[in-house]
Parts: sequence; C-alpha cells; structure tokens
Amino acid sequence: MTIMNDETREFVAMHRNEDVRELALKAKRVEGLDLPLALDQIAGWQIARKKLPQWASCEGIVYPPHISMEQCSSQFTAQYKSEIAQTLLAPAATVRARVSDSGESDNQTTKSEPQLSDSAESVMQTAKSAFQLSDSPESDTLVAKRAMVDLTGGFGVDFSYLARGFSQATYVERQRHLCDLAEHNMAALGLDQARIVCGDGVEYLRQMGPVDFIYLDPARRDEHGSRTYAIEDCTPNVLELRDLLLVKSQYTLVKLSPMLDWRKAVADFDGAVREVHIVATGNECKELLLVLGQQVHEEPSAPRVFCVNDNQRIDYDSAAYTQGLRIGGKPLPEAKNYLYEPNASIMKAGCFDLVEERFGVTQVGPSSHLFVSATPVADFPGRGFAIEAIGGMNKKDIKRLLNGTKQANIAVRNFPLTAPQLRKKLKLADGGPVYLFGTTMQGCDHVLLRTSKI
Repeated sequence: MTIMNDETREFVAMHRNEDVRELALKAKRVEGLDLPLALDQIAGWQIARKKLPQWASCEGIVYPPHISMEQCSSQFTAQYKSEIAQTLLAPAATVRARVSDSGESDNQTTKSEPQLSDSAESVMQTAKSAFQLSDSPESDTLVAKRAMVDLTGGFGVDFSYLARGFSQATYVERQRHLCDLAEHNMAALGLDQARIVCGDGVEYLRQMGPVDFIYLDPARRDEHGSRTYAIEDCTPNVLELRDLLLVKSQYTLVKLSPMLDWRKAVADFDGAVREVHIVATGNECKELLLVLGQQVHEEPSAPRVFCVNDNQRIDYDSAAYTQGLRIGGKPLPEAKNYLYEPNASIMKAGCFDLVEERFGVTQVGPSSHLFVSATPVADFPGRGFAIEAIGGMNKKDIKRLLNGTKQANIAVRNFPLTAPQLRKKLKLADGGPVYLFGTTMQGCDHVLLRTSKI
C-alpha cells in the first residue's frame, strides 16, 4: 500500500470538496505530490461522506480506487450485519458470563441456544442491548471468548462493524494490497482486536479452530470478470463449504446477490439456514443474507425471514406463510379508500398473505402486489396513498379520472402496458402530486387508480 506523503495529504485536505475530474485537469504538478493517489482519496472520501459517514469522519482512512468504493457495503448494511451477529450471540454470551461469575470452568459450560425474537422490534432491542454492554464493566466478560472470522475480507467495511462486537476478529484476504489497506484502516478506526491474514479463505477455514461467528461475502464475478448470481458460480462456492462451516462456527452469515430466489437458496443449503434477511435501503434491495447454523431440533425447521427497508422492519416464520398469495381468499372491501404498495424487501420476500393478515389490508388482485383498505393503516411497511378515483381503460373513465390533469407519477403492477406506454397513451408529463397506478383487480379487470400520497 502506498502511504500518502505530506504533500499528497495536504493536497487532499485542501481539495477534497472539489470536483475530481476538474482537479485532474487543472491541478498544478507539485514536487512530491502523488496526484493519482490524491484523486483516489478525494473521490473515496466524497463517496464515504454519504455511504460511510463514520469512516469519512475518521482521520487517517485510506480509500481504494473508485470501483471498490462503489461496490463496498454501506454503513447501514454493515451495521445491520453487526446487529445480526450480536443478536444471535447475546444469549449464549450471557450464559458464559454467568458461568464465569460463578467460578465454574469453561469445560463445565453448557451453551444455550439463542432464542429468536417474535418481532423485528425485539430483535433490534436485543442487538442494541448487546452494544450498550460495551460501556459496562461486565462487557469484557461478555465478549472475552467471542471470536469471529471474515473469510472474504475485501475493503473491510463489513469486517470493521462486525469486529466491534468481538474480542478476537480475524480478517482473511488473498490480495496483499487489500490486506495492507485493511491493516492501516483498522488501526485508524481503533480496532485493536483486528488480526489481518493474507491468504486463501477456504484454506484458512480448513485449518482454523472453531469460532463463534464466520462471515462470507463470495465474489460474484467469474474468471472473465462477468457478473454471476448463482451461489455455485461465486468464489468461494459456499454450498461446497456448508458442512465445514457448520462444524467451524456457531453461526455463519453469508452475503448473496439480492437477485437470487431466497427460497431456492434456502433449499440449496439443505436445512442449514436458520434465518433469511432481505435488506433494502431507499426502497432498493441491496443484500440477501443467510444465517447458517446447526439444526436445533431433529425435524427440519423453516427459517425465520426478516424484511428490512431502512427503519421499516418486519419478521415472520416462513413455514406459516408458504403460499405467498391466496387468490380469492379475501374479498375486496366495499369502500376502497386507501392503497398500499409494499417496500422492496416485502416484494422480494413475497409474503403477501402475511401483509394481509398483519396489517388488515386486502390484495387488489392476483400478482398485483398492491393492497387496499377502507381505513388508514398505521406503520405499513411501504408507501401509502389516498384513493381519489378508480376507473377502467375506456375513454369515459379515463376522462373522469384525469379531470384535466396534465402530469402524474405513474406506476404499473400486473398491467398490460408498461409505465412509459401508459404515460404516452394518457399524454401525461411526469411528476406532480397525482399518483396513478395501473393494475389488475380481482376478476381480471384492468383498472386505473388515481391517488395522492399520504
């Protein structure tokens, strides 16, 4: 890793709020200034300011080239992974602390199985409680025997957040320059428990002793640089490591492409998946996370699914909601006053029957994935709209629905026209306070719903 000299560091500090492309063209060549490195640092800090604000506020962080910054985890998704780890391990850590306080030896310790919470809110509370322990005298006891390994270190963003809940944290990465970068940055972040290992993650897994937690983010590009999505096409192939991971860790967290069908991914791991986390931010699915662990009961159990979109979070037992859509199971209400569109994580999970049951709404129609209700619904995990009018696609209904409207926000769900096609047909500009949905209702009727955002 190239360390910045004084001239380069001074240039970065002076110009880091400026446009990188203009700097590349106009910057004066000063003796000792490593301009390419300086531009990388300025561009990296500008991305981090929005994506990783805690890193951006830390003096001394060295950033990789632009593409690595674009592909790395955000602070939100990295923190969420840390919350998962702390929630999973908190009960077992508490038991170990109590045993330690009683003076019993480690050989006499019986680990209790972590209990899954009944709601996302309680999961978050457990995680927050675990983090708060770090300020108490008992914290050293609680984490004294916690060890984690990140077998696919990369730039180290996920590792830097996961490591905070462990007294021993090992980062493994094959590329030397990334290892050097991680060693420098972990020190800058004050993570003294971090241990950097330059080597192959799979080989390290085979040789290492058991730990509490393993993290894996398989590379999703093949030898030609083309993007891959299937688990078996990623490097390493985590499916081949399944049995070894179950032996070497209490829990393993695997990050996969959000493009994957989570049900197939669960089936591929053949009973090893304890939890599924579908993580979205800004209503865009970013990550599919699977928690692997030993089967607690003799009979295989379905995993718990967590749907996350920023602060909107729900969880459910996937065994109870396997159909996803119950066609005709619930008739539409006579008064259709409100329309609800689930967030991206709900859409990805496909738990539409759960949404009906938990929030008292009704699906507009098969495969439409929109919901209506007679009364407003508090805390719905998605967007809510007040329905102003509903009509068909005939000229009379369209004229009544538009009522002189010249612009609207248009979306379609299970509709014969795309949004651009519908916009062209209706001759509407984009934007404004009107939200127009094209969809198919129960009975296979194509309809337009004119709404305003709640």
